[in-house]
Amino acid sequence: MASRGPWRISRRPDIASRLENPMPITVKFVLAAIGVFCFALALVALGSWRFANAQSAASSRSADVERGKYLVEEVAMCGECHTPRNGRGDLQTDAWLHGASIWIRPVAPIQPWADTAPPLAGLPSFTDEQFATILEKGTGPEGEMLRPPMHIYHMHHDDAKAILAYLKSLPPASR
Repeated sequence: MASRGPWRISRRPDIASRLENPMPITVKFVLAAIGVFCFALALVALGSWRFANAQSAASSRSADVERGKYLVEEVAMCGECHTPRNGRGDLQTDAWLHGASIWIRPVAPIQPWADTAPPLAGLPSFTDEQFATILEKGTGPEGEMLRPPMHIYHMHHDDAKAILAYLKSLPPASR
């Protein structure tokens, strides 16, 4: 029997007929069209995925701002000290969280008592990391003790992140 090298395999009738009768040109065009269609579909899917991610990120930021607003205004009540008051003692809502003189005083003198509350709107006084330290660890930006009457918080990171988002969404104070 003769050698069965690779050059002899093409002599088989089933393979030889395939080599002699290549795929019709119409089938090639149909397959090419299907390939282009699948590629275009993949591009559209990728674009929709990016758009959906952008929308979910935007809705996530919006949810953070809403949660932060709730925490600042209804839970921590930051406006009571960080918003100036008018002559009648009412909060000046047009200067919301723009910093203010502390209106409450201790009965007995407390040495490190703060005279003013810094502005929070737009976070002009702190970096994100410094403010997160204040909210999450209950210490000042450099690890120092917070001065009364500031409350000491040990917030969850997600709550601190929501408060940051809300404060950054406010127009900064013009001091």
